[in-house]
Amino acid sequence: MNVKVLIDAIVRQTTVLIAQLATSAGIRAPLAHIANQVFIELVAELEAQGVGRKVIADMFGLALRSYQLKVRRLSESSTVQDRSLWEAVYEYLRESGGVVTRADVLLRFVRDDESVVRSVLHDLVESGLLFKTGRGPSTAYRIARDDEFAGSAIPEAERVQALTWVFVYRHQPVTEEELLDKTGLDTDALQDALDSLIDDGRVEREETGDGWLYRCATCFIPLGSPVGFEAALFDHYQSLVAAMCAKLDAGRRSSLPSDVIGGSTYSFDVWQGHPHADRVYGVLRRSRQEVGELWDEVAAYNKEHRGPQRDATKVTFYCGQNVKLGDGEAEEQEALP
Repeated sequence: MNVKVLIDAIVRQTTVLIAQLATSAGIRAPLAHIANQVFIELVAELEAQGVGRKVIADMFGLALRSYQLKVRRLSESSTVQDRSLWEAVYEYLRESGGVVTRADVLLRFVRDDESVVRSVLHDLVESGLLFKTGRGPSTAYRIARDDEFAGSAIPEAERVQALTWVFVYRHQPVTEEELLDKTGLDTDALQDALDSLIDDGRVEREETGDGWLYRCATCFIPLGSPVGFEAALFDHYQSLVAAMCAKLDAGRRSSLPSDVIGGSTYSFDVWQGHPHADRVYGVLRRSRQEVGELWDEVAAYNKEHRGPQRDATKVTFYCGQNVKLGDGEAEEQEALP
C-alpha cells in the first residue's frame, strides 16, 4: 500500500470539508491557526503511538533541534485564537449597534490594505450579514438582525450544549479539563453548557476524590433538528475516523463478512425509469428507520436496567448517502425521495 498517496488523498478531502465548514451559513471562520494546530495535534498523536521524537522530526523533514524549537514555540501559543480581518470588521460593525459608513470602517482599519477591507465588506453584504445603502464614500452598512439572518436563528448556547453532549458521551467518564482540551471551548462556555445539560438530565455529574466526572447514558440528536447540526456532523465524522483507525490498528488490510469493525461503500448508477431506483433511494431511509427503532429499544432497556456502563461495549453504526446527478437530470432533483 502506498501510504503517502493515501495520506495525500485524505488530506485533500479533509480540506474540502474544512473549506465548506469555514464558509457555512455565510460565516468566514478564521483559518490562520490551522497549519499550526494540525502540526501540534499530529505530533501529539504520533507520540501517543510511541513514535520517538527523532523519528517524528525526520517524518516532518526537520532536524531534531528545529523540530523541538517549533514544538515549543507553537505549544506556548496554541491557546491563542487568531482573528481574521473579516472577523474584526464584522465585530466592529456589530458592536457599533447602528449604521456605519464606509469611510468610518476604512478609518478604523486604516493600517490594513483598503482593497482587502472593501472586499471584506462586499463579502459580508453578499453573505447576508450586512445591509448596505448609498454609494461611494457615503455608503452605509448595518448588521443584519437575528430575525433577518437565518444563520443566527438558533442560539449559540444551544449549539454548544449539543456539541458538549456528544463529547461527554464519546469520552465518558470525562473531566472538565479533558473536555476543555477536546472541545476547544473556553471555561465559561463549557461550564454553562454542562450546567444546562445537567439541569435537564442529559448529563450526570459524579464527585470523586480527584474532582468531577461527567457521563451520560444516551446521546440523541433528532433527525431534522436544526439544533445540534454541528454536533451531529462532528459525531458522524469522528465515528468514521475511529472505525478506520481501529481497522488499521488491528493490522488487517482486508475485510471479512463477520467483521464487527469497519465499513463498506456502495455506489449505484440509476436513471429515470430504472426498475431499482426507488429501492436505491430508499436505502438510507430504511436503514435510519431500522436502526432508529433498535436504538429506542436498547435505550429503553438500558434505562430500566442500569448495566456496567464502564465495561459496556459501545457499538457505533454510521450511515450516509450522497446523490450526484448526471448531465441533463437536474430537473429530477426535487423528485428524489
